[in-house]
Amino acid sequence: MTDTSATTVADLPGGPYDIEFFFDPGCPFAWQTSVWIRRVVELKGINVGWRFISLKFINEKNEDQPSAMLEAQERGLRYHRICAAAREELGNEAVGDLYRAWGEAYWYTPGEGDILSRLGAAAAAADPESIVKSLGLPESLLAAADDDSWDATIRAESDEAFRRTGPDVGTPIITYDPPTGNSLFGPVISDIPDDETAVAFYDALRTFADFPGFSELKRTNRANLDLPLFAQ
Repeated sequence: MTDTSATTVADLPGGPYDIEFFFDPGCPFAWQTSVWIRRVVELKGINVGWRFISLKFINEKNEDQPSAMLEAQERGLRYHRICAAAREELGNEAVGDLYRAWGEAYWYTPGEGDILSRLGAAAAAADPESIVKSLGLPESLLAAADDDSWDATIRAESDEAFRRTGPDVGTPIITYDPPTGNSLFGPVISDIPDDETAVAFYDALRTFADFPGFSELKRTNRANLDLPLFAQ
């Protein structure tokens, strides 16, 4: 496992945290994992620091991406900027609230038609202005979406996520006992386990993560994502 003792990013406000969760708002797998981890927070009392990993930045050398994917990644980056501004002004909890509100608006929008039509409807539902207002956060945060000065922070955290795990992984990435604990890509889950399984799953992952010689388990056969946006 990569040594994270020489972390390259600033400590998150309000820490230390039991885990740090690196997310991109546009990744459905990160979202499903975040729903599970939020339930573990309620059941076990752990605390989570929210960090950024940008699909826009980690895929920027791939010149063969469809236009719809590029648009989605740009949308995620703009929302990351809002989250970065919220963290600086309001702290870690505001980032978690913004991520949850965006995901609930986006992934739970039942779609009609082809996937592009569904994604368009979901993007309209996850309107940043509406989300910020619904959370009672300062509307001034919205200006950050067009402010690329936040990109240095977002890029640094994206790089830090891969520094901790090594290359050729995806989102989400979780660091256990940050910043010096071990980090893993995933878990990648298609649906949300019940409460008993959620806790057992977390405890099992901690066993793997805490063993420095462990690096990987994987299978590529997976169930369809249990999200209304992708319902047939």
